[in-house]
Amino acid sequence: MTSSEDSVSAWKCKQVAQWLQEKGFGEYVELLCTRHRLDGLSLLALTEADLRGPPLGLTVLGDIKRLTLALRQLQRQNQSQLEELGIPTSDSLPAVLPMDTTGLEWSFDRAESRYNGFDLVSNGTELRLRNGSRCGYGTAAALCHTHSNGRYRKHLAGRLDPEVWKTVISVIYVFLVFGFTSFVMVIVHERVPDMRTYPPLPDIFLDSVPRIPWAFAMAEACGLILCYMFLLILLLHKHRSILLRRLCSLMGTVFLLRCCTMFVTSLSVPGQHLKCSSKTYSDTWGKIQRALAIWSGFGMTLTGVQTCGDYMFSGHTVVITMLNFFVTEYTPQTWNLIHTISWVLNLFGIFFILAGHEHYSIDVFIAFYITTRLFLYYHTLANTRAYQQSRRARIWFPMFFFFECNVNGPVPNQYHWPFSKPALMKTLIG
Repeated sequence: MTSSEDSVSAWKCKQVAQWLQEKGFGEYVELLCTRHRLDGLSLLALTEADLRGPPLGLTVLGDIKRLTLALRQLQRQNQSQLEELGIPTSDSLPAVLPMDTTGLEWSFDRAESRYNGFDLVSNGTELRLRNGSRCGYGTAAALCHTHSNGRYRKHLAGRLDPEVWKTVISVIYVFLVFGFTSFVMVIVHERVPDMRTYPPLPDIFLDSVPRIPWAFAMAEACGLILCYMFLLILLLHKHRSILLRRLCSLMGTVFLLRCCTMFVTSLSVPGQHLKCSSKTYSDTWGKIQRALAIWSGFGMTLTGVQTCGDYMFSGHTVVITMLNFFVTEYTPQTWNLIHTISWVLNLFGIFFILAGHEHYSIDVFIAFYITTRLFLYYHTLANTRAYQQSRRARIWFPMFFFFECNVNGPVPNQYHWPFSKPALMKTLIG
């Protein structure tokens, strides 16, 4: 055949199509050569992960495996061309790991294992090697290498770079959103419906469960306990900067949505015990002072803040649920007691919000649904890196792409004591 006489890297699409026909993969000629213009150079760099994932998306397992084997054979036959192109060969994996296996230790946490100081993190079909924030061959070059089905792909070092400056931006973002939310709450209070004209709406839960006067304070207490738990995890987590950045970006986004929903629709007061009436301020400065009072008191009744009209949807439910999900996500799966306590606090907090008759059931349900969906969508995109293949995702989620573009895959749950003293804590935690 003519294509065998030429350098594979110099093949055109027609020669690649001929090679596919000879190997028995003629049905994929149109997909690979016509639609995706696969030439010899890209054929040599093709991996099983490329075949499985977008935009190719092959689904027949037997074809995937047979084509992968044919590709590996072709790559072995053209090893010199791979070296010239700077594509590492499959034989170079042992160079990354220490050759001396003395003191070999393995420890597993979810999809994570450690080998003599190197971290091997499994994510789908990928196996990444990381030593702290630097990876490389032998003496640790400034590149990370991803092993995927026998092949390597180079990544820039520092895939879990703290990027503190981005975290600072996320903190500023959430504080600005909280300030804006406080101001919207002041405006909403001016428009709260008159209780004599608009009585409480029918609600199955509120109509069936008598009001417990101290319940709302207990809901805020549950939130405070969850907050302290998360702060402790944040202090001890090795990747605390990424955790804080994600919490701030998610919390800010949900509360920004809450500003829209409570502004466009004013629900009637859910209980006769709430002494709510429309409150008008003489000037803008008076509104700003009230907003600052709400903002500085975190909108909590425990700090003396009393608001009206901000019902759709429940901010307390958002905070409690978000903290619960962060606590359970960023602690090992074996910490069952911590996860149980976190979920109990979340569920009891929601119950106490409703038992205090401070929100309608729909307020709490929508808050829980939006918070959980946004958390899961965010982490699914971040962990799978699916947005890298989608231009639409980058357009619709620009802030997510900005914060997560350098975080390559799931964040491992590693802990260490951030201070030099006491030495006992450094020894126990690492």
